[in-house]
Amino acid sequence: MPGDLLAAIVLAIATLAFTLTPLANLPVRIPLGLAMVLFVPGYTLIAALFPGKRDLDGIERLALSFGLSIAVVPLIGLGLNYTQWGIRLTPVVVSIAFFTVAMAAAAWMRRRSLPRRDRFSVEFQESIVSIKNELMAEDKGRLDRALTIILVITIVLSVSALVYVIVTPKQGEKFTEFYILGPGGKAYDYPTHVVAGNKSTVIVGVVNHEYSTLNYTMQLCLNNTTIYSRELALQNNQTWEQPVSYILHEPGDEQKLEFLLFKENNFTAPYRDLHLWVNVTTGETLSR
Repeated sequence: MPGDLLAAIVLAIATLAFTLTPLANLPVRIPLGLAMVLFVPGYTLIAALFPGKRDLDGIERLALSFGLSIAVVPLIGLGLNYTQWGIRLTPVVVSIAFFTVAMAAAAWMRRRSLPRRDRFSVEFQESIVSIKNELMAEDKGRLDRALTIILVITIVLSVSALVYVIVTPKQGEKFTEFYILGPGGKAYDYPTHVVAGNKSTVIVGVVNHEYSTLNYTMQLCLNNTTIYSRELALQNNQTWEQPVSYILHEPGDEQKLEFLLFKENNFTAPYRDLHLWVNVTTGETLSR
């Protein structure tokens, strides 16, 4: 198999390894991911469509590789959106890698059908010379030469801008999610009618979107009395979601059960607060 197609397959496999395994924590994941999104899928597609040496010149092949990669990857995501897997990291990475390998195989088969002297191949030194000659060719008019140079500059600037945006993402709004769910994990069927002395359970969730590790204190209060307290330390984008059980002892209707979340030991006022209106009855009242 030609070296350029073999390199594309190796990059696809390496991207799978450095994205979906414990190796994902290594920094090499970022350049591999950029190459797989911005260049490699388009390059293999162009190689399959134009296997001949004279089909495209070096600059056209390079420009179309970037352009088609940027077009193909969103289309793969769009297709996944209508499948059972959806747009998630694993199916997206696997699909892009599969597309790359498939196009590389198709390109190899198409090149083999051509005479050896007509097959496109990549030789680094000759490619640099070819691009240089393409830019400085004497038989080109000033307009053609200017358009070629503008095309190269546009590709370089576009890729540089995209890399900068990915590597240094803009910091968004800082906030913390705080929510309660019923025992079944849904936003209904809350225990609002309970018997005094019986255990009730809800699911409480906290999600840190504050761009830093924070310490939270969660409290449950009924009639200004704390009946449950929990300390949490969450990293940025970390989620804590656990069942919380409590027992209410004082009978009464329309009692306000408060779920309070404090941040960094600041108990002056709750950072987030939720509540349920509960009716607490005695076992004797319920039997009547």
